[in-house]
Amino acid sequence: MKQLPNIISAVRIAGSLVLLLCDVTGVVFWIIYGFCGITDIADGWLARKLMRISKTGALLDSLADLCFVACCVWKLLPILELPQWLWLWAGVIVMIKVVNQLSALVMDGRCCFPHTKANKITGFLLFIAVPMTFYTVIPITIVASIATFAAIHEGHYIRTIC
Repeated sequence: MKQLPNIISAVRIAGSLVLLLCDVTGVVFWIIYGFCGITDIADGWLARKLMRISKTGALLDSLADLCFVACCVWKLLPILELPQWLWLWAGVIVMIKVVNQLSALVMDGRCCFPHTKANKITGFLLFIAVPMTFYTVIPITIVASIATFAAIHEGHYIRTIC
């Protein structure tokens, strides 16, 4: 029971990798996508509820998040028709997050993956907005705005607290 949140994070990593084997237009992909999203919420909630918050668990959760996003990007970006400005915006967000991690590495000799409220909100909204992006770019544009703020906020957090 003590390791349940970490097990859930590990299951999300496995589920994310299974997404790579699924057809994006099939129901199985979206069921696993939903499952991964629910487990993202469940692992942190359970860790707090069971008082099992740990650096290892936070790192595993961040790794699971990264794996889920990478697998979704790999599968979805080739079929989504996004405008070039949105691709550039996403690239800027990624660069801000990379600079954040590099600054943590230079300043503290380690990476820091803060679970800020802004990052949590961004992740939740991104999870919801991705399926809507097949119909309109408005939801993903809103998420990009929030993600930009979250990335900048993350950098401030890393430099002052981490």
